[in-house]
Amino acid sequence: MSVVLQAARPTAPTVPADVAAHALPAPAATCLPALVGTGLPVPLVDGTTVAHANLDLAASAPALRSVADRVAALLPYHASVHRGAGYASTVCTAALEWARTTVGRFVGARSDDVVVFTRNTTDALNLLAGAVPGAVLCLDVEHHANLLAWRGGEHRVLRAAATVDATLAQLRAALEARPTALVAITGASNVTGEVLPLAEIADLAHSHGARLVVDAAQLAPHRRVDIAATGIDYVALSGHKLYAPYGTGALVGRRDWLDVATPYLAGGGAVVRVDAVGDGSPAEVTWTAAPHRHEAGTPNVPGAVALATACEALDAVIDEAAPAHERALSERLDAGLADIPGVRTLRIWHDAPDRVGVHSLTVDGYPAALVAAYLSAEHGISVRDGKFCAHPLLARLTGWAEGALRASLGLGTTAADVDRLLAALRTLVTDGPGVAYECVDGRWLPTADGRDTDPLGLGIGDEVTGAGRGCGH
Repeated sequence: MSVVLQAARPTAPTVPADVAAHALPAPAATCLPALVGTGLPVPLVDGTTVAHANLDLAASAPALRSVADRVAALLPYHASVHRGAGYASTVCTAALEWARTTVGRFVGARSDDVVVFTRNTTDALNLLAGAVPGAVLCLDVEHHANLLAWRGGEHRVLRAAATVDATLAQLRAALEARPTALVAITGASNVTGEVLPLAEIADLAHSHGARLVVDAAQLAPHRRVDIAATGIDYVALSGHKLYAPYGTGALVGRRDWLDVATPYLAGGGAVVRVDAVGDGSPAEVTWTAAPHRHEAGTPNVPGAVALATACEALDAVIDEAAPAHERALSERLDAGLADIPGVRTLRIWHDAPDRVGVHSLTVDGYPAALVAAYLSAEHGISVRDGKFCAHPLLARLTGWAEGALRASLGLGTTAADVDRLLAALRTLVTDGPGVAYECVDGRWLPTADGRDTDPLGLGIGDEVTGAGRGCGH
């Protein structure tokens, strides 16, 4: 089915002239790590180009320049690890174990904690799900990664209350009511950016005989995570959120459950000894301890090195420079959004002790997916639209409707990016989109779109641009 929305006005300039009337003073420049792709020219539907305003960092962040450089330096040495006597293999083995130590240090791992490399946060949480010796309790505000991993048996989902204090009281009551092995909590909401008091939740879990795992996919790129200082038992994170988009994440935490759990994957590298008796019986296996117990097969060495290099770079700015930069931009964005009629920002708890730069909103009268298409096609701005793999939470905040928009800030975000978004939203609310859009198979696109969708020359056809939208919806 094709639904066409006609243009309501002539094509607007990329940044309307009223920006200066609404803009706040730009935050002071900070010395932050450089990103690959800064200033990337992107085409607009009118045939011009502008520098990309990437406000979709919560989905995946571009690589830090230091990350890309280190991976490039590693590639000539790329070889298998742990079981090779060659020089390149020795180099890669050392690099992998350096990465393990560096990631552990970044999250404040205790001396007896283990760092298991995974594909991403989802992979890490599913790995832990196979090691938990009892029931798991989580909130209904979680990303699907920290909701769907704990299904079946006695696992249960607790509805979050209207305030953080009330939510903690409900959490306490739930722990008192039924034995629980693990509490699974988001570090920062991927919808609203709100941060929970993790040290307090760790104490609460421990006082009731439970452990705490934190989904730090959104927290780790923005705030210091220190599992030893806060008492967190396990933390899961993703490289692609941490400016290391090379396919690696990590589960970091207490060793005992992981040392006795069924290996996450069965295969080479996860064993001490295998004996095949030859009488039709299964092979007899002596499994090794964690982390290698859960890392069967050849590991993603470039990904692990990329993740560790990003941790190394963020370690220098995560306590002061990065949060200060982000808070200034978040205040600028919040003030601007509050000044636009018909724009509603989403929150779970207004008493949250902290909030990272993740801002979700709706625009009256416009489907979120249409607004996202408009921002990209007419202004060169990337945001996320949909339900953000957090369906229960979006159902509570929006009543399902059309989902929401999410603008997420980070190291590469500038005041000009924020101002461009605010100006584009004001123009949309005041005048409507500048060109006609049609909805085909759930995806909004300009009806006449001459932008090149294959700048890499891969031979990608038009059908790819209309591919399914995944868990966002």
